[in-house]
Amino acid sequence: MNKDLIKSFLVSILSILLALFISVFFVMWAKGYGFVAAAQLLFTSIWKGSFGTSMNLIESFVFATPLIFTGLAHAVAFKTGLFNIGVEGQFIMGMTTATLVGLIPGIPKIIHIPLTMMAGALAGMAWAAVPGYLKAKIGTNEVVNTIMMNFIAQHFTNYLVMGPFHKPNSASTNVIQDSAKLYRFLGEYNRLNVGIFIGVICAFLVYFLFWKTTTGYEIRAVGFSPSSAEYGGININKNIVLAMVISGAIAGIGGAIHTMGVQHQSIQLFGFTNFGMDGIAVALVGKSNPFGILLSALLFGALNFSSGTLMLFGIPKTIVYLIQGIVIIFIAGEYVFRLIIKKRKKGALVNG
Repeated sequence: MNKDLIKSFLVSILSILLALFISVFFVMWAKGYGFVAAAQLLFTSIWKGSFGTSMNLIESFVFATPLIFTGLAHAVAFKTGLFNIGVEGQFIMGMTTATLVGLIPGIPKIIHIPLTMMAGALAGMAWAAVPGYLKAKIGTNEVVNTIMMNFIAQHFTNYLVMGPFHKPNSASTNVIQDSAKLYRFLGEYNRLNVGIFIGVICAFLVYFLFWKTTTGYEIRAVGFSPSSAEYGGININKNIVLAMVISGAIAGIGGAIHTMGVQHQSIQLFGFTNFGMDGIAVALVGKSNPFGILLSALLFGALNFSSGTLMLFGIPKTIVYLIQGIVIIFIAGEYVFRLIIKKRKKGALVNG
């Protein structure tokens, strides 16, 4: 691990600590406590809500699992200099497609599980390929296009759930076949499943792609400096589309695993799942490093699950989103600072 990467991770750790420190003042304001009492209440409730019992620890891993996939999906886009806001929609399409394939009866489990996961991956790929192609061929902004694709994914899912695949007297589809469900470690009523290990394997595969293959080198080169990459003979447009497709595939697999391991059906969406949106923070805190993302996903999964415990202690659960927001602000500030330094150095070279 090089020194720059270590420094980046130290910035992430410092950002998290500063976010927790600042959040204490909001607890003081909400509860009327002193600093020490507010800090003790906040940290105790977060710890108890995420790791305090075996059940809470298990659920923290459940919440972290989809964030591994969405964090990795964003990391692939970030490495190419892209901002794939559409990870949310790609995750949703992975969930929905997995439900449709999972409802098919009569398929052996050994075939049904990989088939369902593959369907989720293909759905995510297709959903990401459209804005990727438009970015590469026409130059349209991928942020705008992917945001629109998110809403299309949400409403298309609701059409299927409340239309042709509607379960009577519910706002959901039927439960998928047992042959399409992922194995749960601690029994049917415990949601922790093998999906978390698939996420870890996916992190290793992304690491191998980035740093052990020519394709990964080209993707990183395009993100680092498109003009230099083009001068070196790298096809920028091809790598933009490829990165978006890979990003979408990872998000789609994450959605499929969430359906196969946790929900076992699709439900009517009154808003976004927010796994794709939280994945942005996960990738930023993890510095787009696959192994950093594993730790970052666990952190945000634990924070999200602990929000219920915070309310039991009289702390608004929105304090979790406040912590996440402050972390992102600090990390984004680091990127802005580096950009300013880089521009100043370029200006000094030109003037010199």
